[in-house]
Amino acid sequence: MPEDSSPGFELPLLLSNLATPELPSPECPRRARTQIDLLLLAIEALDLSGSEAMLVAARDLGLDSVVKGRVNLWRLRSTNPMRRYSQRRPMALDEAKALVAIIGNLARRLTVLVRQLLTGGQQLREKQLSFDHHLRLADYLARFRTHFRARMNPRRAGVIAYSTDDNLDELAMQLLDQLLLCSGVLGTQRLWSSLFDGEVV
Repeated sequence: MPEDSSPGFELPLLLSNLATPELPSPECPRRARTQIDLLLLAIEALDLSGSEAMLVAARDLGLDSVVKGRVNLWRLRSTNPMRRYSQRRPMALDEAKALVAIIGNLARRLTVLVRQLLTGGQQLREKQLSFDHHLRLADYLARFRTHFRARMNPRRAGVIAYSTDDNLDELAMQLLDQLLLCSGVLGTQRLWSSLFDGEVV
């Protein structure tokens, strides 16, 4: 049982805005766990202090009762089955809500940069130029590829699908789209709902 489900645990008020979906299991589904971790990976590639920023956001949002420090954050993210050192422990929905709230908070802080990178990427595609022609975008993509390859298990089928630079770059751009969508009004709620498409009973 996740430690945050222990008797006496009170859900922070912020998370009550995220509806609890009707799922076959009270645990966060595999696809949602993977997507949450990938979005956090994209944030780390955007912000060199991304890992620390996640902990600061947890404190600022009053979520340190759920995300209890660096080791706990790593354990939560390691429930992503694509990871090299994937944890078998389940992720409770309240824990997933906390991570989604952190993603929304950091996405709002990074909105200007995310928009610039997406605009630059679109302009390069229209001109049929490679992403290397945009320094900030190329840096983000290179960091994302490095993070992904260092942390994901190359033997997993889901990871093998991203074995080339082009496929990883496409994933990194898709994650930028998601971060932009969840940076707006009700963006956190939209992201939360999107994680359970096809999962709800």
